Amino acid sequence: MLYHSTNNPSHKVDLKEAILRSLPPDNGLYMPDALPVLSAGFWKTWRHLDFRETGFAVAEAFFGEDVPSAALREIVDGTLEFDAPVVTLAPGDHILELFHGPTLAFKDFGARFMARLMAWLTRDDDRMLTVLVATSGDTGGAVASAFHHVEGTRVVILYPKGKVSGLQEKQLTALGGNITALEVDGSFDDCQAMVKAAFLDRDLSEKLNLTSANSINLARLVPQSFYYIHAARQLPEGVKPVFVVPSGNFGNLTAGLLAMKLGLPVEHFVAATNRNDVVPRFLRSGSYQPRPSEQTISNAMDVGAPSNFVRMQALFGESWEEMKRHVSGIAFDDEATRTAIREVKSLHDYLIDPHGAVGWLAAKAWRAQHPCSATITLETAHPAKFPDVIEAELGPGSVEIPERLAILAQRPKHAIPMKAEKNVFREWLSASLGT
Repeated sequence: MLYHSTNNPSHKVDLKEAILRSLPPDNGLYMPDALPVLSAGFWKTWRHLDFRETGFAVAEAFFGEDVPSAALREIVDGTLEFDAPVVTLAPGDHILELFHGPTLAFKDFGARFMARLMAWLTRDDDRMLTVLVATSGDTGGAVASAFHHVEGTRVVILYPKGKVSGLQEKQLTALGGNITALEVDGSFDDCQAMVKAAFLDRDLSEKLNLTSANSINLARLVPQSFYYIHAARQLPEGVKPVFVVPSGNFGNLTAGLLAMKLGLPVEHFVAATNRNDVVPRFLRSGSYQPRPSEQTISNAMDVGAPSNFVRMQALFGESWEEMKRHVSGIAFDDEATRTAIREVKSLHDYLIDPHGAVGWLAAKAWRAQHPCSATITLETAHPAKFPDVIEAELGPGSVEIPERLAILAQRPKHAIPMKAEKNVFREWLSASLGT
């Protein structure tokens, strides 16, 4: 299969180029030249397939022309070593738990798949692969975990100073080895722009063999579509879910749209955001106006210029009318988010993280207008990653820290301070990694 740039459909590359170079030279994003559709045979049996079988079918639809079946099955099986269960809080009110992986966040699915696919694509290459990733919270930890001690790779993580939780920061900064963390004096949008600038410097990109682990990389998006299909099959037959997606960079929601394009029956998508609501505003007005991000307690969603918006547009043929027919957007502030954390615990004895709380509020608002709908809210991270927020609402000791996270909390932080300037970052890359 070939992949084209969203900025120039005539610019086409093969799978290896799309995944390892990550970003086209025109600053677009790569999309499959033709979106696959899963066969009628798959959709006859999909409710009886397990998670790995579903994941393999999706991966084969996208990558089967380029990756042998046995290798692709090994990649999928190694990715899906943990489940994504649907928990029912009340009739029509469901939660998809995506935090059962090693770093307690949904990013584990994409990061683990991507690390394995990249390892296969570079199996005959003796060059060091440099993985760049900007994070607003969970992406960096998942990528660090997926690539830690992987031979032939080094990972550079950029994160905004003071804008991730303490335990999230330890996941980025405490591993060491082939993982380097840069503490950027700016926002996630600054970190993302710095990473993109490095890729657009083609000489530097080639010299350092750069690749991206952000959701600008298709290898991150495709595996996230696995759990949409897996979640829908956990509802009663005939029920078409409304997926409610806490959204920042909009990779997760784009993955859900890919699942729909594959043939998954979906009633609707709801993009749930915090104050960083550029996409909900677009869905209401048709005007897309990125702006600087604002800091909130749902920090992984603090994105003012979401990269994957251009992919969403591409999936709907650049039609605002078509997009809003399938996607709605709702935003909530921190006060409402805090109230939701208390309300979910009081009503359902369920502990929800700040991002899931935003999603739950959006699901509640949707069902108020569509009482027959069955919503599935994506719970994207374990509440233990945000102990300060949770304990402020529910009291000291209200959230238990899993052992794999508690161990990291005791380790020292190692991070390199970095100005939020593209040239400074490029110079650091060249000086520090160029030899």
